[in-house]
Amino acid sequence: MLRVATLVLGLLGFPIATAAAQDAPRGSECLAMAHAPPRARPVSLRRMAAKAEDVTITYAGHSTYYIDTPGGVRIATDFSGAYTTGRLPDVVTMNRAHSTHYTLFPDPRIPHVLHGWNDDGSPARINERIGDVLIRNVTTDIRRYFMDDSSGEMIKDGNSIFIFEVAGLCIGHLGHLHHKLDDSHFAAIGRLDIVMVPIDGTYTMSLGGVSEITRRLRASVVLPMHRFATPLDEFMRRIGQQFEIDQRTERSFTISRDSLPSTPTVIILRGV
Repeated sequence: MLRVATLVLGLLGFPIATAAAQDAPRGSECLAMAHAPPRARPVSLRRMAAKAEDVTITYAGHSTYYIDTPGGVRIATDFSGAYTTGRLPDVVTMNRAHSTHYTLFPDPRIPHVLHGWNDDGSPARINERIGDVLIRNVTTDIRRYFMDDSSGEMIKDGNSIFIFEVAGLCIGHLGHLHHKLDDSHFAAIGRLDIVMVPIDGTYTMSLGGVSEITRRLRASVVLPMHRFATPLDEFMRRIGQQFEIDQRTERSFTISRDSLPSTPTVIILRGV
């Protein structure tokens, strides 16, 4: 009898498990690490592990960060063409809230243009490996602006949180986030080592709301963006004393899996 019950439960659970597997992004180490139980790693194996490679992150302006991978892939986030630095990116991600976060006429020499929305209203589904980086997204809703009926319902799946998995790092960019995240969002995002967070406090969401999200994501490095005139002291007060602040005079820094700070740190690059 027990074997029959087990068989029935297995058959009932099969479609659910299959659906979950189909929905999960392929090859995501950040999701796998977030959902796996912690495992001890022998000291001898840690010493034998290859040295982690560096990723370079540069603040260009507004919500645009450039990510340069060890394999030579250059990514620009929330790319409008207005904020550039160095060579042309190989990959650009975009969000549609304002024209400062996208362009419909990117330089044709950019080989990979990834929209965080679909024109037909369906959710954008991005899960692409480009060189040494896996790029995936988690969609959120956005408010209506300007020519739209601002009192209408939010535009479903109009924004994307982009996640970049490279050199053992999980890097997230929250985009033009307009609402709190629920458990399903956090589960789909997975583990983040570095997160880029809008701190304007008005155009995206309140400082209290974005601070709550920042605390829950528990990334080792927080990179503010979309700041306008927001007092940095106010943002720091809201996210809590467990975060250290590291204000720099440079626009770029390099980081690896091995050099992540042991205490959660807000790194403020020049121009933020």
